[in-house]
Amino acid sequence: MAGRSAIGLDIGTSGVRAAELTFGKGDITLEKFGQVALPEGAVRDGEVVNPDAVAAAIKQLWAHTKFSSKKVVIGVANQKVVVRQVDLPWMPLDELRKSLPFQVQDFVPMPVEQAVLDFHPLEEIGADNGSRVLRGLLVAASREMVNASLAAVQQAGLTPVMVDLTSFAVIRALADVDHLGLGAPVEALVDVGARVTNIVVHQGGVPRFVRILLMGGQDVTDAVAERMGVPQDQAEGLKQQLGLGVAGDGMDVQAVQRVVEAVSAAFVDEIRGSLDYYLASSGSAPISRPVLTGGGGRLGGLAHRLQVTTRVPVEVGAPMKGLAVGRTGLSPEQIAFVEPLAAVPVGLALGVAS
Repeated sequence: MAGRSAIGLDIGTSGVRAAELTFGKGDITLEKFGQVALPEGAVRDGEVVNPDAVAAAIKQLWAHTKFSSKKVVIGVANQKVVVRQVDLPWMPLDELRKSLPFQVQDFVPMPVEQAVLDFHPLEEIGADNGSRVLRGLLVAASREMVNASLAAVQQAGLTPVMVDLTSFAVIRALADVDHLGLGAPVEALVDVGARVTNIVVHQGGVPRFVRILLMGGQDVTDAVAERMGVPQDQAEGLKQQLGLGVAGDGMDVQAVQRVVEAVSAAFVDEIRGSLDYYLASSGSAPISRPVLTGGGGRLGGLAHRLQVTTRVPVEVGAPMKGLAVGRTGLSPEQIAFVEPLAAVPVGLALGVAS
């Protein structure tokens, strides 16, 4: 694997960002990282609706960051992706994947001919009649939605080599590889984007539960803008100032704080509800720690509120912790600033080596 490289491209609601990794004999190096903002509405709730605008942003990203290749791995996560645990009759995995359209129609809320299907095995179990059963996660994504992302990437002159579930990318970027295997602690990874939040529970890097919430940091900005009667850019600035503990200039700081706290409380309740659903499922193990990442995870007080609600210490994810840093052109301070945004593109790139 020496000398191999991979680029993960994250098409988010507010921007496109990409990370290039190289794989050496003993380490993985972050060679490049960049991001470019998207015009509002180009991506809606994680789904590409304006391929021209997205393609233009990707072209700008490649021109500015000087990635070494045009081959990319992209991720998907939105309301048109369904992830469910299912039990299917055992057969070799390649045969099982080919048979999915004939087996899973009852599990997905869309016609199978309009879906991209995949299956990630978790364990083999025995049925009551003694037959072999394979338990795993079924992933079904709208083919039209996936094609829209592919079209934008190809229009930008890039070649998509793989489409991955964003939640799986988050696991690769944040799972503690020192504890892989049976008996590993169970973690809940919460990647908070602008409009989409990925919640994935894993044990030793093996996904156990996935939920995609159409909520994120932009919802807080929207609430501040609406209730305080200020433009979006000013609302975003106020939100960031509160997160940094800085008072807003000429603004009722307490009123802004109340708005942020109210929306944050509703958001954390949604996260807790998802984790409660996992914990209520058969065979679930207690969560040892939630790990928070993503640009929206920077919101002041969010980690504390999540910790109070779950009664489990919350950690901030560090997707670059296990990476060597090459000549990225970024200062250590800039690397630290973008790290919360790096989990998805880094995890997508890591998927090439898995």
